[in-house]
Amino acid sequence: MTDRGRVLGLGGVFIKSHDPDRLKAWYRDVLGFALDDYGVNFSLAGQEGYQIWSPFKADTTYFAPSTRDVMLNFRVDDLDALIVRILAAGGQMQGDVQEEPYGKFAWLVDPDGTKIELWQQTGDFE
Repeated sequence: MTDRGRVLGLGGVFIKSHDPDRLKAWYRDVLGFALDDYGVNFSLAGQEGYQIWSPFKADTTYFAPSTRDVMLNFRVDDLDALIVRILAAGGQMQGDVQEEPYGKFAWLVDPDGTKIELWQQTGDFE
């Protein structure tokens, strides 16, 4: 493969909402997003790690309890601290925190019913 003309990472996640202002406020207040008029920009500058894009079979149950066709995965720096903030804001976690060799994971559902996977990357970055 050549060095030019390739995808470098996740460029953005765009989702439909019946009430975008309410949804943006939830992401700001519960997950701590620093929003502007367009949404939020994330940077991995100076960090080791990666972002992932992965298709799932249409009949997957991994997105449950959401019935949406998308699940969002957000890299986080301190999963335990974020869970405390989510619970304090009245959010509910889905299942237990899971630990894998490449990270810790937790799940919740946003006000529009989209499942969110939170990922604190650990272990090897390659």
